[in-house]
Formats: sequence, C-alpha cells, structure tokens
Amino acid sequence: MSSRVTFGTIKRVTAVLIAIAIVLAAGIIVGQAPAIFGVDDDPAASITFEDQESDGTSVTVDEVTLSDGGFVVITADGDEPLAVSEYLEDGSHENVTVESRENGTDLAGQLTATVHEDTGEEETFEYGETDGEEDPPYLEDGYPISDTASVTIDEEAGVSNSFLVESLEAPDAATTNETITAVAEVRNPTEFAQQQVVEFRLNGTVLERQILELDGGESREVTFEIDTNGAPPGTQTYGVYTDDDGELGEIELEFHTDPSVDVVDADTDEVTVDVATPERGFVAIEDGDEVLGTGDALDPGEHENVTVAFDENASVGEDDELTAVVYGGDPEDVESAAPIEHDGEPVEQTFTVAEARAESDEAENGADGNGASDGA
Repeated sequence: MSSRVTFGTIKRVTAVLIAIAIVLAAGIIVGQAPAIFGVDDDPAASITFEDQESDGTSVTVDEVTLSDGGFVVITADGDEPLAVSEYLEDGSHENVTVESRENGTDLAGQLTATVHEDTGEEETFEYGETDGEEDPPYLEDGYPISDTASVTIDEEAGVSNSFLVESLEAPDAATTNETITAVAEVRNPTEFAQQQVVEFRLNGTVLERQILELDGGESREVTFEIDTNGAPPGTQTYGVYTDDDGELGEIELEFHTDPSVDVVDADTDEVTVDVATPERGFVAIEDGDEVLGTGDALDPGEHENVTVAFDENASVGEDDELTAVVYGGDPEDVESAAPIEHDGEPVEQTFTVAEARAESDEAENGADGNGASDGA
C-alpha cells in the first residue's frame, strides 16, 4: 500500500470525526439553549380549592403554585370574574383569601378558581379589559388550570351590606319633659350607593326613624331630636341602629315634677283626676282597704282629666271618705301593683264626692265669671 493512499484515508477519517464532534456540540448547545438564552419552559401552575363555608364576601383557596406569578380568579356560571386575588409572586401560596369585587353578588354556590398569568401591566389584572389578550389562564394540555368548590353561606356569620354606626353622642342626663339631641356618625362600608333606615331607640322602643342615602364609602352625621315625655325616670339605655349594626349609650332621666294626684271632679259613678306619675301605672279609688275602681294604664308623665269609674257593685255615698291612690303596675293585676311613693309617703289624696263636686262647680263658675268679665 502506498503512503499517498494511507494519508488520504487518514484525512477522510479525521474530517468525519470533526463533523461528528461539531454535530454533537451543536446538539449540546441546542439542548442547553433555554438556559443559555434565558428562554423558560411553558408556564406551569397548580391549584387546590376545596368546599367551604363563607360569609359571602370572600373565599379561601387552599393552595396555589405559579411558575411566573399571577392571579387567582373566581367565577361562577359565566366568565365574568366575581373575585380576583391580589398579585401572587411565583412559588407556592397557602390559604389565599380572594375578596368579592363588591358587585352585589354573593360568593356562594358552585365556584371555579382559575390561575392566570401576569403578561400585561405589571401586577394588574387585565384579562377582561383586553378581551383575553393579556393575563390569560395558565394551561395544561390546552385547558385552563382550575379547581371547583361548593361554597355555602355561613348563616351565623351572615352577609350584610349594613351601614355602620361609627360613633354616637348624646347628653348624660336630662329631665323627662325636654328634647335632647343625639348625633350619630354613620358610614356606608360598601363601594356602591345605598339607602337604609336609621333608628333611634330608647329602652328598645323606636322613637324616631330617618331614611339615609350614602354613596359607597361615604360617612355622614345623623341628628335626632328626641322628646323625653313619657320616658321613665332613672338610668335608661338608648341606641342608634342600622340594618345590622348599632351603637349604645346611657342617659340618666330625672322626673320633671313631683308625683301627684288631684281630684278635680266626682259623682257616685266616677272620679276625674289630674295625675303625674314617674312610672307606668294607674289611679285607684279606695274606701279603706277596698278598691272601688281603677283607671286605665298610664305612661310616665303628666295626665289631665283621667277618669276612674267605680265598679258596678260598688256602693258610694256622697259623703263617704275616699282616697285616690297612684299605683305603679298594671290595673289588670292590682294585687301585684304597689303605691308610688314620694318622700317616703304614698302619692294619694283623700276626698268625698260632695267636696270634689263642690270644688269643680266653684272652679267652673269662676271660669265662667272670668269669661263674662273678659267679654264685657
């Protein structure tokens, strides 16, 4: 064999080996291209969204993992998002709370949580406003990565868009015949305008209602002018209430006058009195220990021309010494009632029918005389 042939063969073999080395090197480089040139694999994500109870304003996603960061979007039957999470950085996140978008729809029923990328404006969800061009769902085998859960309303937690009573100011003390001013600050905690009733109550009784309309997030002072006539004296609880909220306070009410009873007229059928009582009660006419008749129930305060009829079987003489007594309690349950006292003595007046009629006639004649005199 000649040396020329041998040398040519060696050159050809060497060329083949070099070509193989180049191909292998190119394959290695191509295989490493994503790492070398900063090109990532397809974005990947996973999500776990389990059945739960909710207050209707938020849900909890148990776990979500995102390779490139993004958002969790809650939907129901349609594509319209009911809730969108805050921006989530890449990595795993547990117990992610997703709040309602305040669109008036409760987060309840069969809900779907879908993982979305963040491809548009940084950390801002733009899927809807860009018609899906930005922030699309993460995909697996061509389908959005999502999970579905049944969300029920926790009845104890309740769902409420109630106005909130932020503060309440009123006097610490007053009498039972004046008008007090109470001022409450009320706030609409939602993002949409609402109209609600705001009430002022004293010992649970509604004394005034106002209809209040507030824009979303708006606060306003509400003023109540409250007449205390008819309110019982002593420490009383008052409050201002909205649909599901309220604020309480206490006021010390002093009865504005001394308790009293004054017989202004009488006959053998009935007695007429003027009475001032500091508590709910009634007037009874007595002959010694015998109750001859009781009047209707009276609220605390001053009352004129209260009529007390004698019982049908009562025998009353014009000169019998009788007593008008002010009781606290229910006239239908006289045995459980107790006389009202002032300065340690029962509030009462002793009289006879004849004396009471004479005083009434005298007063009437005096009024007629004055009227005639004034008209002259």
